[in-house]
Amino acid sequence: MFSTIAIIISLFLLMYFAYRGYSVLILAPLMATLAVALSGDILSALPIYTTVFMKALSGFLLKFFPIFLLGAVFGQLMADSGAATAIARTVVSKLGANKAILAVVLVCAILTYGGVSLFVVAFAIYPIAKDLFKSAGVPKRLIPGAIALGSFTFTMTALPGTPAIQNAIPIPYYGTNAFAAPILGIIGSLVMFGLGMLWLQRRAHSAKTAGEGYGIHEDDELHADNLDPHHTSFMVAMIPLVLVIGINALLTYAVFPSMDFSALQAQFKDLDIKGALGLWSIIIALVTAIIALIVLRLGKWTNLQHSLNKGTYSSMLPIFNTGSEVGYGAVIATLAGFAVLRDSVLNLSPNNPLISEAVAMTTLAGITGSSSGGLSIALPILGKEYLAQAVAHGINPELLHRVAVMAAGGLDTLPHSGAVITLFAICHLTHKQSYKDVAIVTMAIPLIAVTVVIALGTMLGSF
Repeated sequence: MFSTIAIIISLFLLMYFAYRGYSVLILAPLMATLAVALSGDILSALPIYTTVFMKALSGFLLKFFPIFLLGAVFGQLMADSGAATAIARTVVSKLGANKAILAVVLVCAILTYGGVSLFVVAFAIYPIAKDLFKSAGVPKRLIPGAIALGSFTFTMTALPGTPAIQNAIPIPYYGTNAFAAPILGIIGSLVMFGLGMLWLQRRAHSAKTAGEGYGIHEDDELHADNLDPHHTSFMVAMIPLVLVIGINALLTYAVFPSMDFSALQAQFKDLDIKGALGLWSIIIALVTAIIALIVLRLGKWTNLQHSLNKGTYSSMLPIFNTGSEVGYGAVIATLAGFAVLRDSVLNLSPNNPLISEAVAMTTLAGITGSSSGGLSIALPILGKEYLAQAVAHGINPELLHRVAVMAAGGLDTLPHSGAVITLFAICHLTHKQSYKDVAIVTMAIPLIAVTVVIALGTMLGSF
């Protein structure tokens, strides 16, 4: 009983202090130690940290470090090359100012689905969105909602093939790939996009009816025009994004299935080939896209070394933050009280593990303020149980994969979320001004979408 209470206390303290801005690198081991101490085994705190916590953290790095690193480098190169801006300008010019919201959502969606970090997207798109919304007379307070809909939701969790880390994390646990349950993923994406656009358009219409325009904001003159000095063309800018998705698909469905990995398996006996292939596809696709992006811009880079280094450094904090959350989850899993919580979650819906999985993923994502954090805590602990239940009930692991990722993209944007806080800082807006719209498009509507996917998957299976 005391152990269970200790776990709950540590979880809420983790959430509280993360909301206050304290680093997870410090919080995770401290809260893990607190949970151990409150459970009555304070003497084990240090050994548990150096063994359980650090072993789990290093195991996460072992699996996912390349994807974090390559994703950050690719995003930085897309921004510094002017490719991201070129794509944004082209989409905006084609749609026009009267479709300001749609233009921003589509630009963000294209970039994040192509592998560009949501933080890079927010920085690159905000100056464009600001000018576009001002021209269209749409309130500035709706910009975070539009950016969030395009970059925080369906392109990160539902669209098949996305190289987002959220979509990669379940691969080694379920033996799936980035294209898991593709049609259901597309359906979920359409629900999120459609309902999200309806909400934002309704809010813009209500503001217009009330006579509210863009508004006056002190920061409007602080941002220089974000034009690429080398005027990258739209077609050239799109090549790296197409390569990320195209090569990933080619390897997943054509190249790897035709190859014999028996010799490789004999050489590396501990290697899970099925689980590794999905990660390898993403890694090769990102490397190819990075090389292509560099080659396409040869002679036009202002400082290629700086861009590569900046992308590399920017990958460090996210992966170690997430790895620390994995370490925290591993420590919690060793405590006696965790068995009570685990059994409660697993028995939430004995006949349908999809419901239990969705609740577990979105709850932990909400507590950590991170979809990747929620997945990284839950899957090492509960992944085997969910897979066993799925096999017992004839559920395709691909459906488990898609539901897990989509569910983790639900409550991950509670007010303490680092992504939400950063987005508001970029847009020079506050929670009070814009959080309602962000919450609707990134939490309420995605939870509706995952419910639809669970219902369809339960009735029709994975497809």
